[in-house]
Amino acid sequence: MAAAAAPVGAVCSFSPRDCRFFAISGSDGRLRVWETASSRLQHEYVPSAHLSAACTCLAWAPPGERQPPSKVQDGPQRKKRKSEVAEVDRQLDILAVGTAVGSILLYSTVKGELQSKLDGGHDSRVNCVRWHQDTCCLYSCSEDKHIVEWNTQTCKVKCKWKGDNSSVTSLCISPDGKMLLSAGRTIKLWDLETKEVYRHFTGHATSVSSLTFTTVKAMNENKPFDGITGLYFLSGAIHDRLLSVWQVRSDRKEKNAVMSFTVTDEPIFIDLTVSEVKEEPVKLAVVCRDGQLHLFEHILNGYCKKPLTSNCTIQIATPGNDGDSTPKPVPILAAAFCSDKQSLLLVYGNTLQPIIEKVSLNTVESHICLIRDIQKVLSLKTDVALTKVKTPVVNSDAKVLVPGIPGHSTAVKTPASGKEKKKNKRKPGETGESIEERLEALDIDVSKVKTPSGLPQTDSFAVLLVQGLESNDAEILNRVLNTRKDNVIKNTVSRMPMHAVIPLLHELTKRLQGNPYSASLMVRWLKSVFTIHASYLSTLPDLIPQLGMLYQLMESRVKTLQKLSRLHGRLFILVTQVAASEAVQDVSEMNQTAKLVYEDESSEEEGSDDEMIADKESDENWDEDEEKEEQSDEQDMTVEKEINGDSDLEPENESEEE
Repeated sequence: MAAAAAPVGAVCSFSPRDCRFFAISGSDGRLRVWETASSRLQHEYVPSAHLSAACTCLAWAPPGERQPPSKVQDGPQRKKRKSEVAEVDRQLDILAVGTAVGSILLYSTVKGELQSKLDGGHDSRVNCVRWHQDTCCLYSCSEDKHIVEWNTQTCKVKCKWKGDNSSVTSLCISPDGKMLLSAGRTIKLWDLETKEVYRHFTGHATSVSSLTFTTVKAMNENKPFDGITGLYFLSGAIHDRLLSVWQVRSDRKEKNAVMSFTVTDEPIFIDLTVSEVKEEPVKLAVVCRDGQLHLFEHILNGYCKKPLTSNCTIQIATPGNDGDSTPKPVPILAAAFCSDKQSLLLVYGNTLQPIIEKVSLNTVESHICLIRDIQKVLSLKTDVALTKVKTPVVNSDAKVLVPGIPGHSTAVKTPASGKEKKKNKRKPGETGESIEERLEALDIDVSKVKTPSGLPQTDSFAVLLVQGLESNDAEILNRVLNTRKDNVIKNTVSRMPMHAVIPLLHELTKRLQGNPYSASLMVRWLKSVFTIHASYLSTLPDLIPQLGMLYQLMESRVKTLQKLSRLHGRLFILVTQVAASEAVQDVSEMNQTAKLVYEDESSEEEGSDDEMIADKESDENWDEDEEKEEQSDEQDMTVEKEINGDSDLEPENESEEE
C-alpha cells in the first residue's frame, strides 16, 4: 500500500492491484496513467480547469469497488452480457483526484473519462483523499479545517465535521474500517460512528504529509484484539527528516512516538509491506526530495530510543559519456514493493515521461548506485511508440506543392538519416563569431544581456554558496555573504539544501569573531537561517554542541552591550562639548567702537534743564521725607512713655500732690 506524500509540482500513486498502473499529475495539470509493465502511457486526462484548479492529491479505489454513477447519462444502451459485466467489474479502476479549488474528480481509467464530480464539501484546497475499503465512501480533508465523508453513489456529502484548529493535511483509515487517522500538526484518531476523538498523539513540528498503518493485528496475542489497540502506524512531515512510528495503546497517557527512522531529506513518497505476524519485519521504502531511496527493515516490538538508519540506499545516475565525463544524478520519483516483497518498482526521470523499472532487492550492500542512460531509453521508447502522424516519403520524382506566392518554388529537403549526420568541426585556422556579434545579428540589445555589476543572479546564489562551503573557497563565500539585500539573503537561504545548513552556521560563527563590519552582515544571514530552517534544526540530535560556540559568542557580546552603550553616551557628550567650545572660539570678536560721534547743542541744554527739574523734585521729596520721619519719632516717644508709666500728669493732679 502506497502512501503518496506528493512532491512539489507532482502528485503520484500506484494502483492497489499489484501496482499495475501508475498515476501522476505534474505542474501542467494533466493526469497521466502509465502501465508499469510496459512503461506505456495508458490514459491522459486534461481537466477543464487544469491550470486554475491543479491536482493536489490522488487515491485509487480499493479492489472490488463499484462504479459510481455518472451525472451525465448517455443515450439508450444495449444490455450487456454477464461476461462483459464481470470483465468490466474486474478491470474497473476509479481514481479520486483532489483539486486546489475544493472539488474532487472521479476518473475511470477503464473508460478513460470523467465519471462524476464531488462539489459542495470544501471551499479550499483538498489536501488528501482516502477510500473506505468496505463501503463506497470517500473521505477528504482540506485547508478549511474540515473532514468530509462522501457518498460516491449519490455524489453528495454524507457527513462533515471540524478536524483541527488549523488545516488538516493527511488521512488514513484503520484496517478494520472503524477508525480514521487525521493529522495537521497533531494526530487524532477518530471513531467513524460517533465522529469523536478516540486518541490524541503529539505529532510533528510541521504539517504531516503522510499517514499509514504498518500492522493489521496486535502484536500482543495474550490480550483480546478490539481492532485498533496495539496497532502501529507511521507518519512523515514536510521539512522533517524523521519518520515517526506510533502505537495505539489502551491507556491515554502515552502520546509520544515509540521509534523513528532517519532519512537524508524530506520524504515525498512512502511505501511499505504490512506486517501480519509478530516475527515478520516491516519493510519500508522512502523516497526523499533529494532523489534518493532508503530501504528499512525492522521488527516492531516496542519502544526504541535511538533513531534507526536505513539498511540500504539506492541512487540512480547517468553513465557520463558523450563528451561529459561527470555522471549526473537522476531523481527517483516513487517506489513500490511488488507482490513478492522481494523486488521494487522504481519510477525515475521527469514527471512528463517517467521511466518505470523493476529491480530486485539486495540489502547486503548499504549503498547501491544504478547507472542508467536516460536519453537512450527515451529515444528507444520514442521510436517504438505508435503515433498517428505519418511522415510522407519524399522521392526525387515526386513533385511537392508548397503553399505560398504563385510562381515561387521552395526546395524540399529530404530528411537525412542518423548515419548521414555529420558533426560540425571547426578548422584550427578559422575563428568563429563571438557571442556579441551573434546577438547583434539577432537584433538583441547587448547591454541588456550583460549584468551591470558582474554579480551572479539571485537564483545562482544558493548554488555558489553550496560550492563555496564544500570547497572552502574564501573568494566565493565573500562574494555571496557580503550582500546586503534582505530579499536576496532570504531567497538564497530558502533554496539551499538541508545538508548545507550546518556548514553555513559554522562559517557564519567563524566570521562573527572577525571584523565588526563583517559581523553585522553575518547577523542577517543568521536571522534568515534560524527563521527558515528552524524545524530542520530542531530535529538534529546534536544541535546543542553544534551551536555551542555561537551561543557563547552571542552571550559574551550581549553582556558587554550595556557597558559599551554607557561609554558611547559619555563619549558623545564629550565630543559635543568640545565641538561647541571650538565653534565659540572660532567666532571673531566684533569691534563695537563707534567710528563717528555727533553731538548737538540743543540736546545738551534740554538735558541740563531736565536735570535741574529732577534736582528740584528730589529736594522737595527730601523735605517731605524728613517731616514724616519727625512725626514718626514723636509718636514712638509717646508710646514708650505710656509703656514705662512716665506719661505727663494733668495739672490738677500735680497741685494736689504738692
